[in-house]
Amino acid sequence: MALLEVKDLHTSFFTDAGEVKAVNGVSFTLDRNQVLGIVGESGSGKSVTAYSIMQILAKTGRIVSGSIKYDNIELVGAPESMMETIRGNRISIIFQDPMTSLNPTYTIGHQLMEAILLHTDRNREQARERAIEMLKLVNVNEPEKRINQYPYEFSGGMRQRVMIAMALACEPDILIADEPTTALDVTIQAGILELMKDIQKKTGMAIIMITHDLGVVAQLCDEVMVMYAGTVCERGSADAVFYNPAHEYTKGLLRSIPTAEMAGSQLQPITGTPIDLLNMPAGCPFAPRCDAAMKICIRQAPHIKTLGAEHIASCWMNER
Repeated sequence: MALLEVKDLHTSFFTDAGEVKAVNGVSFTLDRNQVLGIVGESGSGKSVTAYSIMQILAKTGRIVSGSIKYDNIELVGAPESMMETIRGNRISIIFQDPMTSLNPTYTIGHQLMEAILLHTDRNREQARERAIEMLKLVNVNEPEKRINQYPYEFSGGMRQRVMIAMALACEPDILIADEPTTALDVTIQAGILELMKDIQKKTGMAIIMITHDLGVVAQLCDEVMVMYAGTVCERGSADAVFYNPAHEYTKGLLRSIPTAEMAGSQLQPITGTPIDLLNMPAGCPFAPRCDAAMKICIRQAPHIKTLGAEHIASCWMNER
C-alpha cells in the first residue's frame, strides 16, 4: 500500500477575476523510502499541490475535488484537529525562503522546541536536548551555543539547515521540500542536497522534492513528475524521463540545461510565456508554445498514455 496517494486532485483559487485552476487533475503515489521530484516552471502548480496535501492553502484557495490519502487516511475534508496531528508530525514541509519562515523575534532554539513540544510528549529540557541533537544532525557548528541565537545571526545556508532540522524534529514519514536550495549558492546547495540524501538513508522517510532545477532531480530523485499549467505532462522513473522524454515540454526543459558540450553556442529556451490559468484552452495547455504542435493539440487535450512499466505521458506525439 502506498504511503501517500493523490487521485485526480483539483485545487482552485477564487478571485475577483474568476476561478484560477492552479491544480487540474493531478494523480500520483508515493511509497516509503521513495524520493519523488516535481518539476516545472513557476506557476505550474508544484507548490499548490504540496500545500493541498498539507491543507495550508490561502483563504481564496480550495480543493474542488479529488482525493489525498496518507496511510489510507483521507485528508480532503479532514477536520483541522486531525490535520494538526499530521502536520509537522507525520508530514513535514520545508518552505522556499528560510528567512521569512523563521520568526526574527524568537531564538532558533525557541522555534525548534516549539515544534517538538507541540507534537511530542517531551518536556522542555528533553525538547532542548532534541533541538541540539537535530542541529548536530544537520551539521550546524556549536549547536549548544547557536541554539540561543536569532535567525539574523545565521547565514542563508545555515538558516536552511535549521528549517530542515525543524521539519525532521518529529521524525515524519514524509518530507516535502519546496525548492529548498533556491536562494543558495552552488556549494551550499550541494551540501544541503548531500545532507538530505544522507538523512533520507538514515531515517527511511519519503521525500517530495519540488524544484525547477533538473540537476537537483538527477542527483536525488527516484521518480520524476513534470507539471505544466496545473497538469501532469509526464511521470516516470528518473532514467525514463531523462533518457527517453515523451512530452515536448519535458524535452524543452532538458534542452534548456547548459552543458559542457554547449560551450560557445546558445541555449535553446522554451519560447512564449506560461498559459493564463483563468482561461484554460480546450486542447493541450502547452500547445501555444510547442514547436511540434498539430491541429489536434489545439482542439483536444491528449490522453495519458502508458509508455512502460514506470513511464506515462500526455502528448499527442506518442499516438500513432
